[in-house]
Amino acid sequence: LLVIEPERVWQLIDGHNGVARNLLRLLSFRIRATNARLRRRQKLGEFYRQLSFNDGLTGLYNRAWLNDALPKLVTRARQDGGPLSLVMIDLDHFKRFNDTHGHIAGDSALCAAAGVIRAGLRPTDFAVRYGGEEMMAILPATPQQQAVMVAERLCARMREAVVFDDMRLPLPHVTGSFGVATLLPGQDERGLIEAADAALYRAKEAGRDRIGT
Repeated sequence: LLVIEPERVWQLIDGHNGVARNLLRLLSFRIRATNARLRRRQKLGEFYRQLSFNDGLTGLYNRAWLNDALPKLVTRARQDGGPLSLVMIDLDHFKRFNDTHGHIAGDSALCAAAGVIRAGLRPTDFAVRYGGEEMMAILPATPQQQAVMVAERLCARMREAVVFDDMRLPLPHVTGSFGVATLLPGQDERGLIEAADAALYRAKEAGRDRIGT
């Protein structure tokens, strides 16, 4: 480590242009190196932040993401004056599925259902694992009638989902019950979830594998 008094540094700079150029070159290099480290840290931090918002099994957004994002989506819908719909999804008789086929097959069924939901949505929509066998589709700029059509499409595709890649094994069928709700005036994100959950309950009461509104 070389320590030089400030007055001596300025004397060297005033008397020798080469010293000034070398100091500037060194300073520039150190600034670039520091910026590169900061960018790497920022990218790494964003990677871990995104990782914390995704469900490890299905790859869908998780409850933490929902708690962060849904209030913002509700606020945006109010500001834009547009609709916001939510589809709550519950896999039918999932405990019985696990008991019959085992938990590994149960994980495969969750992943298959998540794939159906993800593939059936627009790039502007969001798929969330709400917890356990419950999932959710958030549909910005989507009125009730159109949201019901999305739920019907997902419900039909769910019945065709392939759970076992090994087709020599018996193919278990996965179905889901769907509850659809659209944001009402004065309703917050909690009220929207509760409305979708109530619609889901009505679908279950009506026999499952169907849409509730």
